[in-house]
Amino acid sequence: MTREPDLFGPDVGRPARDALSADSGAPLAARMRPRSIDEFLGQPALVGEGAALRELIERDRVPSLILWGPPGCGKTTIAGIVARRTGAWFEPFSAVTEGIARVRELIEQAAERRRATGQDTILFVDEIHRFNKSQQDAFLPHVEAGTITLIGATTENPSFEVVGPLLSRTRVFVLEPLGPDTVADLSRRALSDRERGLGERALEIEDEALGRLADSADGDARRALNALETAAHLVDDGGTIGLHHIESALQRRFARYDKSGEEHYNLISALHKSVRGSDADGALYWLARMLDGGEDPMYIARRLVRMAIEDIGLADPAALQVAVAARDAFHFLGSPEGDLALAEACTYLAAAPKSNRLYRGFGAAMKAARDTPAEGVPLHIRNAPTRLMKDLGYGAGYRYDPDWDGGVAAQTYLPESLAGNRFYEPGETGMEPDLARRLERARLLRSSGGLTGDEDAGGTDG
Repeated sequence: MTREPDLFGPDVGRPARDALSADSGAPLAARMRPRSIDEFLGQPALVGEGAALRELIERDRVPSLILWGPPGCGKTTIAGIVARRTGAWFEPFSAVTEGIARVRELIEQAAERRRATGQDTILFVDEIHRFNKSQQDAFLPHVEAGTITLIGATTENPSFEVVGPLLSRTRVFVLEPLGPDTVADLSRRALSDRERGLGERALEIEDEALGRLADSADGDARRALNALETAAHLVDDGGTIGLHHIESALQRRFARYDKSGEEHYNLISALHKSVRGSDADGALYWLARMLDGGEDPMYIARRLVRMAIEDIGLADPAALQVAVAARDAFHFLGSPEGDLALAEACTYLAAAPKSNRLYRGFGAAMKAARDTPAEGVPLHIRNAPTRLMKDLGYGAGYRYDPDWDGGVAAQTYLPESLAGNRFYEPGETGMEPDLARRLERARLLRSSGGLTGDEDAGGTDG
């Protein structure tokens, strides 16, 4: 049986600690992969002095774990460092190129190895989120029994992409994007390293060029080193890499955005909270990030309508009209013209007065409705379309509000058990103070009486 080459090198029939060196023809990013924990730059909370993961690696006591972080932040590098350090058999595996059948084969080999030699096996699964939920379940009994120690690497939030039982049997370590200073240090190291990097070429790099490279990498060391290697091809030995070389080497920066993953929820949360916080600049930025990342504009439009209802409500009823109009405008115009309609609504909502009193009031009313599902409608406001219903008292005593002072009759509208409850309490922003005055006036009129018209004139539903 032929097998795919592993992630770390060509030597497959022995522990991977001896199979990690990239050959001279490999890309710069692969050649410069740190070989020890002391060479590793970045992630101080995980691999800095005294950090938990560093201690586990140095003691060769690595448990089953999930490494979660964006591309180029060091997940595979950490796995390679474990491979060099551990006394266990280290088996790298890619969920992109191989399937669950190969996993079962490796687990059988691990069990046999343990029986024959007592040696443990670490199975490193890169891109573990590429396995579906049922495929991930295949690891559970073997992790539980200790047949393998599982190290999974993923760019996706494990909460969404890794099954709960597997999460409960692993420790999750979160890797952050590398900071610009760290990326700059990695780039300098690659330029000066004579063994694995570009040191033999005696290249220099302008400070402005290095800064642009570090900023444009978006925390991805692989992206930075690939661009540096390309820029180096544009310069003669002993030359200087300038800003124009870096700009030529860099491709357009694409949004790191997954319309169904964690970043989707992070960005819509940022947009919603910026609007709620009345920060029009923040709201426009996150709107632009979502649109540039390929989000469905109609999804954004629906969320803007929700914001108008939930966060603004009756403080500015026009907010709902603006949000719905933006949705219709985008539907009519499409992109890019319709994007501006969403931006207009987004800015209007951010600037509008905020009130969640309607949201809370309806929530309270819904709770009361669920708590009292059998409460009958008071007789005087029931519908009475037949003689029998009228004889039973349906509609009896109903007072037609327009005939009363201020257009409000002296009668109640809630079931007796809920009499006096106030679900909607207007706030003090926007139009709500005026609504508060009108509602309080109506309450006073309902409790004061003062018939001015025919009390029986409204004996129907009106």
